[in-house]
Amino acid sequence: MKPSGKNKDYVQGKFAPKNNLKYKGTYPIIYRSSMELKAMRWMDNNPNVLKWTSETIIIPYISPVDNKTHRYFTDLSCEMKMKDGSIKKLIIEVKPEKQTYPPIESPRKKKKTILYERYNYAINCAKWEAAKNWAKNKGYTFLVLTEKHLN
Repeated sequence: MKPSGKNKDYVQGKFAPKNNLKYKGTYPIIYRSSMELKAMRWMDNNPNVLKWTSETIIIPYISPVDNKTHRYFTDLSCEMKMKDGSIKKLIIEVKPEKQTYPPIESPRKKKKTILYERYNYAINCAKWEAAKNWAKNKGYTFLVLTEKHLN
C-alpha cells in the first residue's frame, strides 16, 4: 500500500530501518502517521524485538456497514523476546486513543462528523474482533497501541 497523501495533516513516508536483518516484510516500509513512525523506530532499535513486519498480515473481517467481507491490513507484527526468555508474537494496530472508544456526541459537533466517527468506530471494532480471533488461532497476541503507550 502506498501513502494516500489525501490528508496533509498526517505525517506519511518511507521508513528506512537501521537494523535491516530484523525487518522481514516488503519494501518500501510505509508509515501512515507519526505514531506508526515512532512504533517502527522503537521496534527497529529495541534489542528484544527479534523480527518485525509492516502490513504483512491480512485478516478478513465482516463490515457492519455493508455486511461484506473486507481485508484488514494490520499495521505491524513482531516477535519479541520476553524477560523470561520466551518469544511472544504480536499483531499491533496503532491508533489515537480517542479512536479506541465510542465517539462522544456533542451538540457542538456537526451531524456529519458524528456519523463519520460512528462509522469508523464500528469498522475498527469489526477489524479488531477479527484480529483478536485470528491472533488467538495463530498463537499471536493482538494489541492496539495509542499515544499513551508510545510516549
